[in-house]
Order: sequence, then structure tokens, then C-alpha cells
Amino acid sequence: MSQCYAIELYCDPALENQVLKAWNVLARRQISTQLIEIESRPHITLFSSPFIDPGKLESIVKSFASKQEPLPLSFSSVGSLSSDNNVLFLAPTPSMSLLQFQSQLCDAMKKEGIEIGEEYRQDSWIPYCAVAQEVPKTRMAEAFCVLRDLKLPVTGYAMDIGLVEFSPVRELFSFVLGNINEV
Repeated sequence: MSQCYAIELYCDPALENQVLKAWNVLARRQISTQLIEIESRPHITLFSSPFIDPGKLESIVKSFASKQEPLPLSFSSVGSLSSDNNVLFLAPTPSMSLLQFQSQLCDAMKKEGIEIGEEYRQDSWIPYCAVAQEVPKTRMAEAFCVLRDLKLPVTGYAMDIGLVEFSPVRELFSFVLGNINEV
């Protein structure tokens, strides 16, 4: 299986724990365990591609992160992607600050010659935090009911940004927003 890379936005520990609760409830009910099995971490994918030079991206992401502040996030709804993966997610309220954050990151990458795929372009990107993948079609309704029982919205902050290689997930680097020190 070929490797792929993703730039991910990570939440503060309290918000991350709220997302992990959803992962664990779905796992206990044997609806979906894939995110746990691949050793993922709750995140919003800002960009993904199999054609990335991680070394080149590290300096771009480090510089970008140092100029940013922690970003308010509010996961306010539950959704699914119409794909073969049967992904269920928590959707952040698409605030102007979140949309600009992702757009500015892509602009910084474009300036360095990195091509931005259609799904990550400013007018196409859908921010989401996956809580289940590979949900059997026959269990989708049950999974939605479980997720609806979460007390939404759950709020917090995006605190750091990192690059992962997958699958399985392996973090290559991450940087705290507003700080030039590596996490």
C-alpha cells in the first residue's frame, strides 16, 4: 500500500477528549474501530496528498504555525461523507477564522510550488473531524443516533498543526500555533 501524507489541525486536550469519547462509544458498540486501530488522533485535515516532500513541507508549516494563534473551534453538528469509506464526522462551525486559516496555509504551500488538489481549494474544502470510518451501511442509522446523543456543540481550540504519514498513522512533525518550538 502506498503512503499518503496529511497536514492535520489538532485540538486542545479537553476538546480532543470529547472526540475520543465518540470514538470509544462507537467502538464499544462495535460500529467502528478503524480510527483507533490505525492510531489516528482527532483532527481536521487541512491538506492531503501522496505527492509531498515532507522535508519541504516542514519549513512551510513551521513558519506558518509561528504566525498563527490558537483557533477557536466549535463542533456543532454530525455529518457523513458520500464515499465508499462511510465516514461519520463532527463538523466544526465553518467560522471565517477557520476557513482563512486553511486558505492561508494552502496559499503558503502554493508559493513554494506545491499543488493544491481540488478538494482542498478555498471554494471546495469541507472541514470535518472524523469519528468513524468504514461504518457498515446497515449500522449508519444506529451510529448517527449514538452521535446525536453527544451534547453538541463541544468547543475548544485548535492548538497545533502537524504532518502525518498514513496508514497506519505516523506523525512526522508538529508545531504549536504561535510558537516556533516543535511539539
